[in-house]
This record gives sequence, structure tokens and C-alpha cells, in this order.
Amino acid sequence: MSAIEAPTQLSPATAAWRAWLDEHGPKLFLFAKNQTRTHEDAQDVLQDAIVKLVDKIRAGEFVGGQDAWHPYLYTTIRRLAIDLSRKDDRRKRREDHVSEDVQIDQLEAFHPWFDSEESDDETRGQLESALKTLPEKFSSVIIMKIWGDRTFAEIGEALEISQNTAASRYRYGLEALKRELASARKRGDLSI
Repeated sequence: MSAIEAPTQLSPATAAWRAWLDEHGPKLFLFAKNQTRTHEDAQDVLQDAIVKLVDKIRAGEFVGGQDAWHPYLYTTIRRLAIDLSRKDDRRKRREDHVSEDVQIDQLEAFHPWFDSEESDDETRGQLESALKTLPEKFSSVIIMKIWGDRTFAEIGEALEISQNTAASRYRYGLEALKRELASARKRGDLSI
């Protein structure tokens, strides 16, 4: 059997890492998507955050073990998204200054946040739209709590706010989301 034909065996650490990433990657990506402007930016930010985590682990600089990966990644994603946004804003100002007649058309591809067979595409779209109308401080907490399965303490640590603030933002965000969905239901735009 040649080296090309030999099955690749993953080390136990690599297999464990891959399993962890398969389980938590979609939740982290959803958070990154909420923090960035495009699907591609979310992919880049998430990848950069994971690389930073792996580098810290390999260098023996990461403190807290696997339980601390989530807060670290949420915080790193948030910071990288802020840095990317600032960089993009500076670049845009430079481009606008050089050529004022340049217009950027930002089309966002449809990537469902709600991946469930019970939800049809229309309902998913309506829920995503309603969630996007919320202020970022509320939508971030809702995403981290519901899809990220994080506690308010973990959310507070990742967003650098108190756990009580995280809980109240979650509550206020859900109330605003319910009002938005109730309005859509009254207009006949929502079937749920």
C-alpha cells in the first residue's frame, strides 16, 4: 500500500478538536455573522479567531482549558469584527475621497440562520429579518444565548458587560422581537 492509499489516522487530540469544532462551529459562525457585514467577513473573522486560539494553545499560553474556549472565541470574534469594520470604514472613506462617483453594491447571499425542517424558507427569512432589526446589543445576546447555548455569565464575559446586563438585554431583545413579529402577524406577513 502506497503512502497515498494509506488511510489517514487522526490523533486523539485532533479528533477531539474536530468533534468540538463540528459541534460548536455553527454557533460561533452565527455570532460572527451577526458581528460582521457579510458572510465572507464572518468566515474570515471566525477562522482568524480559531487560529488565534490554536496558536495560544500550541504555545502553552492559553489558560482555562477547553471550558474557556467559548468565552475566548466569542470575545475574539467580537474584537476582530470591530477591527475589520474600522478597517473597512477607513478604506471606504479613502475610496470615496479619491472617487466620489464609486458606488458599492452590497448584496448578501441568503444563508439561513434557522436550519430546521419545521421552518420553511419564508418563515426563516422573516425571523432573520426581525432579528436584524434589533439593535446589535440585543441581537448578539439573543444569538449567543439561544444558538450559542451560553450562560449569561459567559455572554457577559465575552461582550465585556455584567451578567445582569446580558440578562436584561436578552429580555428586552426578546420583547422587541415579539413586538416585531406580532406586528408582522397582524399585517398578515407572518404565518407563525
